Amino acid sequence: MCWVKSENERPCLEFSHLSIKDSFRDLFIPRIEIILMIYTRNNLNCAKPLFEHNNSLNVNFNTQKKTVWLIHGYRPMGSIPSWLQNFVSILLNEEDMNVIVVDWNRGATTFIYDRAVKNTRKVAVSLSGHIKNLLKHGASLDNFHFIGMSLGAHISGFVGKIFNGQLGRITGLDPAGPKFSRKPPYRRLDYTDAKFVDVIHSNSNGIKFIKCNHERAVHLFMASLETNCNFISFPCHSYKDYKTSLCVDCDSFKEKSCPWLGYQAKLFKDVLKERIKGGPVRTTVFLDTSGIYPFCTYYFILSITVPDKTVMDGFFSFKLLNQLGMIEEARFYKKNKPLCKLQEIKILAQFYNDFANISSIGLTYFQSSNMECSTCTYKIQSLMLKSLTYPERPPLCRYNIVLKEREEVFLYPNACTPKKT
Repeated sequence: MCWVKSENERPCLEFSHLSIKDSFRDLFIPRIEIILMIYTRNNLNCAKPLFEHNNSLNVNFNTQKKTVWLIHGYRPMGSIPSWLQNFVSILLNEEDMNVIVVDWNRGATTFIYDRAVKNTRKVAVSLSGHIKNLLKHGASLDNFHFIGMSLGAHISGFVGKIFNGQLGRITGLDPAGPKFSRKPPYRRLDYTDAKFVDVIHSNSNGIKFIKCNHERAVHLFMASLETNCNFISFPCHSYKDYKTSLCVDCDSFKEKSCPWLGYQAKLFKDVLKERIKGGPVRTTVFLDTSGIYPFCTYYFILSITVPDKTVMDGFFSFKLLNQLGMIEEARFYKKNKPLCKLQEIKILAQFYNDFANISSIGLTYFQSSNMECSTCTYKIQSLMLKSLTYPERPPLCRYNIVLKEREEVFLYPNACTPKKT
């Protein structure tokens, strides 16, 4: 623990400065120390201890406001998490709340991973004592949102178990796998540990919320707060099904579209609870992101209705053109399933640019290789393009379209005609 002075000469608390030397020292003299640092809009750049030396609650803590607990993970080199201060600033910019940084660096800084794993239980027990103290001051478990990275995700889960799942929310960001994967619920973060548990994981073999590069979860969560991106995700049985456009129906989420990743996932708490009645108690969802910050991608769904037997066996591709003349090919995961015996097909497509003002849709139909017919025409009864990323935007439609195989046609869509009831 380190104290510095701010401009008004009041002491500020800093995150523990450790190094690889501390990891070596831990081999012979293991130690654990837990420091709770409180940030609010009143002390955005000057952390204070949550409890003073006389055990009184810091004056900046407001028991009536939401409280976010940030818990880091394994730190074998002892370094301060590079994302920590920015995360605090983003949260306080988003909402007037209490942010508590749980500094257990002396306990996470060790070459012995198993020792850090065992320390997670000790940290959770210590935190539970402080939480009980906060409850005596009038705080509410329902207002607590734990955000844990790596081992911090499991610490959050252990705290939730101590309070019988009554924490308001737990967010796990890349929960640690070794020593936790495939363990029973009481030995790891579980969906029963809070009233709402959401997990962003970069490992497709673990708990799934997103498919991304390792340790990107924390930065994606921050991007969901820093940017206007709606990181829309798709409920699906498996990533394989998601990749083949089998999970594009967001209608069951009513006007909200499919769930969003990140901080705003809380908006879908009620509708997710409604969906699991009589069904699975967990919802697994998938999405892809771009490779660089802010990781935004934009999803559209193209719904095509064809007359019976007009289109026997084939697939479509399309591109979008905006009013500025910018054109982009859609990213398809795989060739969408054949239209044989189907009157409607829904095609999930991803773009790396936001097409807010679409001027035309480039559509191409491909027949299967053993049924090619260069002179044949194929009729489409209706076509509807809808943004899933921004569901508030009105869909665009075209009706009565005739295509030839492998010949691209640019269609100029209009507002959709309401269906007659």
